[in-house]
Amino acid sequence: MDSHALITNDASVLGLLAIILGLVFYTANSSNPQWKRFYAVVPAVLLCYFLPSLLNTFGVISGKESNLYFVASRYLLPTCLVLLTISVDLKAIAGLGTKALVMFLTGTLGIIIGGPIALLLVSSVSPGLLGVEGPEAVWRGLTTVAGSWIGGGANQAAMKEIYGVGDSIFSAMITVDIIVANIWMAVLLVMASKAKQIDEKAGADTAAITRLQEKVEQFQAEHSRNPALHDLMVILAVGFGVTGFAHMFADTITPFMVENFPTLDRLSFHSKFFWMIVFTTVVGIALSFTRLRKLEGVGASKVGSAMLYILIASIGMKMDVTMIADAPIYFVIGMVWMIIHASLMLFVAKLIKAPLFYMAVGSQANVGGAASAPIVASAFHPSLAPVGVLLAVLGYTVGTFAAWFCGQILQAI
Repeated sequence: MDSHALITNDASVLGLLAIILGLVFYTANSSNPQWKRFYAVVPAVLLCYFLPSLLNTFGVISGKESNLYFVASRYLLPTCLVLLTISVDLKAIAGLGTKALVMFLTGTLGIIIGGPIALLLVSSVSPGLLGVEGPEAVWRGLTTVAGSWIGGGANQAAMKEIYGVGDSIFSAMITVDIIVANIWMAVLLVMASKAKQIDEKAGADTAAITRLQEKVEQFQAEHSRNPALHDLMVILAVGFGVTGFAHMFADTITPFMVENFPTLDRLSFHSKFFWMIVFTTVVGIALSFTRLRKLEGVGASKVGSAMLYILIASIGMKMDVTMIADAPIYFVIGMVWMIIHASLMLFVAKLIKAPLFYMAVGSQANVGGAASAPIVASAFHPSLAPVGVLLAVLGYTVGTFAAWFCGQILQAI
């Protein structure tokens, strides 16, 4: 381990990260007015990245030498993806109406094409952004932003591994990701406060929203219950069990691809991590059609989210906050990217006369994921928060594949 770090034992580092996460979530949910004002400005997820990065920056721990990220990305990440996708209810999503799905998919499309367009536009002013090879190439870093903005932290970590993103560019892109995404969420929350006027002016039919509220409330009443020990053990069995088979699958198919399809390396088909993520996502979706989907009623996604935040903290401990000062051009790319996404969303919403709720939640389900989509949804009505989760889970499902496709476009530029 790095002799310059104050704490070098990974067990101690994990304990420290767990304490940080616990304090962040405790204070974020505190009724103390001062904490409420603080978290109204500073997102909790930002602290989950930022506080571990301070420990790394000031030599308390060594993100470079620690094995925690490797363990979290190989064991917790695939398990997290299974538990988040297993709750996908495709029938319920279809019940949201065509316009809801159109707005969600429009948001996904906006991210896929927005990144490459933003890179091309900004590179016309700063040509040095293109033509760089190696782990620190800008296009590689942007794939992690695509992963986060289409799916979430798990998909972001997947892109980091699939495209071999260097730690320095990754640190800068995490900063861009969080700050730009939260600026857009603030805009959506302001719009939500004026939803009635905006919908009336656009001539949008909001009757479906009322029916949706009633359906969500009924689903919660029928399925939610306090988990027993056996529920939690089954959740862990499914998550880690699928992860184990995912590793076996990846260990088998990767050598086969390398030997029989040597030209497919460009498509990440020679990456064990890629196949592991594909396997867990596909199996998670398949299990959502079985009785195991009811595990969501006893907290499958909560267990998955807890693992996700451990992963987020382990990513954060690899960050160097001094990179922020070196990344102003990346913020420009991020803002242009978000403007493209937002413009496309607003244009399509006006074209099909979709309620603002569908536009806002469809966008945030992509950009913010399960951490913030419920916040935007509940800004319209508290009972609609699970709808944000539902669409965000759909984002997790398509996130890896859509972000990978975005990465292929970025790579071709």
